[in-house]
Amino acid sequence: MRLAIFIDGGYLDRLLRDLNSSRVSYDRLARRIAGTVYPGIDLLRTYYYNCPPYLSSPPTEEEKQRMSKKQAFYDALLRLPRFEVRMGRLAKRIAEDGSERFEQKLVDVLLSIDLVLLSATRQITHAAIVAGDSDFIPAIKVAKNNGVAVWLFHGPQSHLHRDLWNVADERVLMDEEFFRAVLLEEQ
Repeated sequence: MRLAIFIDGGYLDRLLRDLNSSRVSYDRLARRIAGTVYPGIDLLRTYYYNCPPYLSSPPTEEEKQRMSKKQAFYDALLRLPRFEVRMGRLAKRIAEDGSERFEQKLVDVLLSIDLVLLSATRQITHAAIVAGDSDFIPAIKVAKNNGVAVWLFHGPQSHLHRDLWNVADERVLMDEEFFRAVLLEEQ
């Protein structure tokens, strides 16, 4: 039995904001997820998907500092055993009223490709997905058709698409108690 963990970083960030914490031991988080799926399961890899911060052209000093901090975070993840970081991009959108909003691009596709590839090549028997977005449903169905048991690790129902919940084989609520063992002490 072999597991791959797929973390939608934007989704996880939102769950952590709700807990008023951003300091997570990602190594402990991966071990907690793996132990929940099956104690002693072989962990192939943890994949973390997110976007670097937006940089205008030319970037402001604040944007440069934010990018530097995020890059240090991504570099730290890459130093963890069996971690891989996949980066999408952040697109800036201007609404008709002139307000700005930012959209992640490529993140869902990258996660879906990895899930489908690993399941189709029989490199994994189990997949743990930390997400709440229905865009992953087709990839999950392919993984299940290839014999992979799919575990959905999620936050409250308000942060979860019902159809994603329905397609998963197993579901684990990541609430305050779940995170207690993986949060770092605030300094």
